Amino acid sequence: MKHIFQKGKDGTKPTFLLLHGTGGNELDLLPLAGKIDEDASILSVRGNLLENGMPRFFRRLAEGIFDEEDLVFRTKELYEFLEVASLNYGFDRNNIIAIGYSNGANIAASLLFHYRDALKGAILHHPMVPLRGIELPDLTDISVFIGAGSNDPICSPLESGELESLLANANADVKLHWENRGHQLTFEEVEAAAEWYKETWLTN
Repeated sequence: MKHIFQKGKDGTKPTFLLLHGTGGNELDLLPLAGKIDEDASILSVRGNLLENGMPRFFRRLAEGIFDEEDLVFRTKELYEFLEVASLNYGFDRNNIIAIGYSNGANIAASLLFHYRDALKGAILHHPMVPLRGIELPDLTDISVFIGAGSNDPICSPLESGELESLLANANADVKLHWENRGHQLTFEEVEAAAEWYKETWLTN
């Protein structure tokens, strides 16, 4: 998978797995990662698929309707890539926090839905429920921040609440943060995610 890796100043901190939105690339979320923790290592990945020339992490059949078979395949592909990347770059495989927006947040959520040991935590900006009708692994000790917009036309408030419930019922520690906005990623939402990260990861 096309990607960039930046070694952080403090190897004891989590490695950030950056996952862009539709049409983005591996450079998009670098400023956001710096805002969260400028000393952390960064593994930023570009989606392997193109939709009308726009990179994505998995196929969709229509707006808001995922190709579930492809989602499962691409989730496994990303999970296996993390194993290889951790060996190649020498970072702790068990200390990865995903930071994803929209399509990237959806595949990050899918990692949580399918693999107990995929991530230590996640910051999900405007995610949807990746799959329904499956049993989630036990997500005890995994912390998740969900950033949502009360006027989001793509990801409804009901969808955000459902994802929160599914993760919480799997024993994840979930914080759902609301902005009175749409699907865009705002400065205020990034600030809230940064504050959550500091409270969750730097005070323990």
